[in-house]
Amino acid sequence: MATITASVYTSHVPAIGAAMDLGKTQEDYWKPLFAGYEFSRRWMRDHKPDVVLLVYNDHATAFSLDMIPTFAIGTAAHEGYGARPVPVVKGHPELASHIAQSVIQQDFDLTIVNKMDVDHGLTVPLSLMCGEQDPATGSWPCPVIPFAVNVVQYPVPSGQRCFNLGQAIRKAIESYDEDLKVQIWGTGGMSHQLQGARAGLINREWDNRWLDQLINDPVACARIPHIEYVREAGSEGIELVMWLIARGAMSDIQEGRVVGPAPKLRHRFYHVPASNTAVGHAILENS
Repeated sequence: MATITASVYTSHVPAIGAAMDLGKTQEDYWKPLFAGYEFSRRWMRDHKPDVVLLVYNDHATAFSLDMIPTFAIGTAAHEGYGARPVPVVKGHPELASHIAQSVIQQDFDLTIVNKMDVDHGLTVPLSLMCGEQDPATGSWPCPVIPFAVNVVQYPVPSGQRCFNLGQAIRKAIESYDEDLKVQIWGTGGMSHQLQGARAGLINREWDNRWLDQLINDPVACARIPHIEYVREAGSEGIELVMWLIARGAMSDIQEGRVVGPAPKLRHRFYHVPASNTAVGHAILENS
């Protein structure tokens, strides 16, 4: 059967992608940030998965404010891409369709997208973890299943809902009848606000406390209400609920409780600022 071997958590700040695309990664401003991903790139080469299920939010590329699904899974063999000069994302239609079937039968409503254009929310994490790729001759190291979550227009899903969804996704993957190593990535966040009187808000203390809890007490982390994200992490800090999908998919979580050995923390990194945003990152391996 397929198994989830690890989960990856990272911000997907668009300016990070621009820095890579414009060759600015070694400039004084950007160098400390990219140094935080050097271990991650080595780890990715040594732990190459067969498939990545990448949880992110769309930024008016595949969906507009006219229609925003709460959860959407891309099932195409090839996914498009936004403005960044990166290779087209190759999907895994068979596994994606199986996940959709299984998760819907577990009472989660997914929107199935047979043609999805992806944007920096998905491609920046790939570049951070896999390195820069030539759009003409390069390719990502494995197929990627895009999983889009609405954290743009309210109402958005709760952290608990996302945590529970992660458990349903793990059950789906583990029931797939092929020997695949799958990683699940949760992206977005950390604290940031892009508009209004608090534009530029970054809350280091809260971010790191939240990351502690995500790693060590995910059940409590899933219970954090929306108002706390908005108050402490800014209006866009709500993107962190997507990390809870990846955490809920880890093998120590069963029926909403911690029942097994904790995953191994392989790497943790935090940096401010990147543009006007806090950047968080972690890698967990299943025991």
